[in-house]
Amino acid sequence: MFMLYPVAIGVVFGLLLGGRLGRLAELRLEWVWAALAAMMVQVLLFTPAVWTALGELVPPIYVVSTGVVLVVVLGNLRRAWALALVALGTASNLAAIVANGGFMPVTAEALGIAAPAETLYGGNSMLTADPLLAPLVDRFMLPEWLPLATAFSVGDVLISVGIVLVLIGAMRRPTDEPTADGAPSPGAPGGQATSGRVPAR
Repeated sequence: MFMLYPVAIGVVFGLLLGGRLGRLAELRLEWVWAALAAMMVQVLLFTPAVWTALGELVPPIYVVSTGVVLVVVLGNLRRAWALALVALGTASNLAAIVANGGFMPVTAEALGIAAPAETLYGGNSMLTADPLLAPLVDRFMLPEWLPLATAFSVGDVLISVGIVLVLIGAMRRPTDEPTADGAPSPGAPGGQATSGRVPAR
């Protein structure tokens, strides 16, 4: 749910900077369905019923689903340079998750409590006393007055910045900018067919 904020921010700034929502379709990202499916798995994974039913399978499924998202992002780097930030942030989160047994640790300081215990918090975060790769875990907190306020990591910040820049860039992309395969965008002047004749001088 944290990622709803960068999506909203990216769209708003894209519109304010003269962009168009319709141009987002020109990104033509590949295997997006796989990334969306992986994120949906994560949403379901940490619901109480699924959590209880799967038990020890939860950590490996979480790791694999996060890895799927990373692979999809890496496979689309040529589509938008800012996806490199999304990839870096996802890799950062994945490293913290793997190092801590398949859960993203959250610090007691982020939650504003004194005595951390091994307790699941906010879905996929595990309150941990001494997490490995501590700089990469959930150690920051959104203001409580925000809807869906939750803890977040450095990786989440990188992902968020990348998403905002990708959306703004896509919405403001000139219509005559070449696509990933080098061909002009549909409707661009460069994409008009010519007869091959040399114009008269």
